[in-house]
Amino acid sequence: MKVLAIRVAIVVALLGAWEIVGRTANPLLYVPPSAAVPALGRLLARDSYPDLAEHLLLTLREILVAYALAIVAGLGCGFALGFNRLVGRAYGPILAALYAVPAVVWYPSLMLFFGLDAASKIAFGFLLGFFPITLAVLAGIRQVSPQMLVVARAFGADGLTAFRKVTLPAMLFTLVGGLRTGLALTVIGVIVGEILGSKSGMGSLINHAYGLFRTADYIALVVVTLVLIVGSDALASAVEHRAQRWTD
Repeated sequence: MKVLAIRVAIVVALLGAWEIVGRTANPLLYVPPSAAVPALGRLLARDSYPDLAEHLLLTLREILVAYALAIVAGLGCGFALGFNRLVGRAYGPILAALYAVPAVVWYPSLMLFFGLDAASKIAFGFLLGFFPITLAVLAGIRQVSPQMLVVARAFGADGLTAFRKVTLPAMLFTLVGGLRTGLALTVIGVIVGEILGSKSGMGSLINHAYGLFRTADYIALVVVTLVLIVGSDALASAVEHRAQRWTD
């Protein structure tokens, strides 16, 4: 209860400071919450952007496709490298180095190759989500105790049974953590890709409002996008907690 009270107090203090600054600063660049709330109402009523639902659904589709591709490719690549130790030792550092490169440097090439349509946003989201999933699989497999596998085989477990009973439970929490990180980065990648260059999607609406100095609408669009990001992370967090209870 105390933690909740502290969080509420912090939010109220931030909103109060924002209100004061917004009322004294340039209205083209800053708007107070008292002006952003009506803009959010107009946005949800589809007065300011009548095609909001279409843009939101497009962004959701791009996220789902990019994340599905990242899961399939990340799990496949991670297990292939993890179960082949020689190949894993050879390519693991390369993947880690590529993951360390700022992802935004890849986007111009993706935009040139795929164009301004949804494909470039899906590719960028996939790229951001692929690496943490792959590296999580590699890290999870390395956490599995070789002695446990030896004991399982000594009791007659075949390869598939040993994977289900020993390997998967031992690596599950790390794997789910990687899937959660991959989802968050996929969502960010798709939205950032839409902001950097797109004709549709939530990111394009944010860029449109910002470019026309419609600051109140810009903040309202950011709030809607923030709800999308926080909601996806909350869903992934619930799955992660369930996986933790199962492994415990």
